Amino acid sequence: MTTLPETTQRKMGLVIDLDTCVGCHACVVSCKGWNTENYGAPLSDQDPYGDDPRGTFLNRVHSYEVQPLAESGMPHPAAQLIHFPKSCLHCEDAPCVTVCPTGASYKRVEDGIVLVNESDCIGCGLCAWACPYGAREMDEAEGVMKKCTLCVDRIYNDNLPEEDRVPACVRTCPAGARHFGDLGDPDSDVSKLVAERGGMDLMPEQGTKPVNQYLPPRPKDRVMAAPDAQIDVLAPLLAPVAEEPKGFIGWLDKALEKI
Repeated sequence: MTTLPETTQRKMGLVIDLDTCVGCHACVVSCKGWNTENYGAPLSDQDPYGDDPRGTFLNRVHSYEVQPLAESGMPHPAAQLIHFPKSCLHCEDAPCVTVCPTGASYKRVEDGIVLVNESDCIGCGLCAWACPYGAREMDEAEGVMKKCTLCVDRIYNDNLPEEDRVPACVRTCPAGARHFGDLGDPDSDVSKLVAERGGMDLMPEQGTKPVNQYLPPRPKDRVMAAPDAQIDVLAPLLAPVAEEPKGFIGWLDKALEKI
């Protein structure tokens, strides 16, 4: 069995904003592309254009319709569609590591990232059974377990521009819903974001201490002052930018008035 480090120098992970995620799946596509083209064995697909397409993905987005709890100010809150990205959470007390019989699964001391040494993986699937989040996937073509690596081959790659040294999913998110950094540093941007927005663990009752954090969605109808209130979303766009035109437009306006 593999042992976990008593402590790690850093806790690198993701902060995912459920209020901002639009469910576009750009993170899924970029993750598949980057890891297939660069990291380890390709993430295979089986019958991709047939009747039963399936494949290996390190990041998936699930969508749920949820009903917020009633409050005094909102006795009948509107239902919300929540897009929920999910990948390996790089837990501090990772059961997928301790259950591995060959030591293929391990947690790095320097940054806390959980990885799989594919050459030692025998494809027994014990780590997938142990993971309470369903974050491990068996690659049917390679016969080994795959999982999110936080793009470890990107974040330390000095050949990439500094802005690209983040996981592919973070770099490609068009809504800015994904953030990356050291969650063990209380002064890091991601730690401050978690503190400000009330970031939360996924399934804390499992006791795995996930490093990745989720920012809760905000109720979508709190902007309504009253049940019958109307909001003119175009008003800011239609408001005049200046009381009196100036420059060439001002001159042209005065010239046209004399015609």
